[in-house]
Amino acid sequence: RLAEGCAEQRAPAGRRIQEEAARAILYGCDQPHDDGIGGQYGKTELAGRQYALSASGGDGELPARGGKPNIITVAWAGTICSDPAMLSISVRKNRYSYDIIKETKEFVVNLTTKQLCRATDYCGVRSGRDVDKFQEMHLTPQPSEKVKAPGIAESPVNIECRVTQVLELGTHDMFLAEVVAVRVDDDYMDEKGRFDLNAADLVTYSHGEYFLLGKKLGSFGYSVKKQKHSKNGRKKKAK
Repeated sequence: RLAEGCAEQRAPAGRRIQEEAARAILYGCDQPHDDGIGGQYGKTELAGRQYALSASGGDGELPARGGKPNIITVAWAGTICSDPAMLSISVRKNRYSYDIIKETKEFVVNLTTKQLCRATDYCGVRSGRDVDKFQEMHLTPQPSEKVKAPGIAESPVNIECRVTQVLELGTHDMFLAEVVAVRVDDDYMDEKGRFDLNAADLVTYSHGEYFLLGKKLGSFGYSVKKQKHSKNGRKKKAK
């Protein structure tokens, strides 16, 4: 289950979340639906963004690396399956984190925000062979519930993953992974227990530049939604 066994303690505050909320984070909608035009869950919240990915073996598990956790910034990531919940990341073989992920078969995806933008960039241009990125960027390793790799406490969403398959593609290998737990920051949970992802100041990445997500252009399925009529007979625009 997506949120099964998620820990209560977190810094900053966090909570285990219901499976429906976890699916909303991964797939971009509140409830499952099958509208015949975009698949069961419609759009994905993981496409077109950049993530700070933390990977680690336990102490002594990776003696050559001291068992220390590392962070790698990944732009090529996305949701690949709804049941079981799965996602993919693509990593170059010469990256420091590549061997860690391949040996431990686990990692944590941490969504990045405006406040984490500089750290996200730094973790993408500096190697864990040379620096401790958690220390340099003053980030807090957050113990995970289902995997040994820590999350990043300052991130609003931590998605714990276990690798199920590695596809050798060329310059990059693609790691296919099942989502085993999701934790979110309490600050973005509303009174109905729903997670307001858009309030987290998420960052997107395009052609070497970072952008804060901006104006809403529509919601999933708005292009085919029937227009409602107001009391004066005029049509209301679908949102």
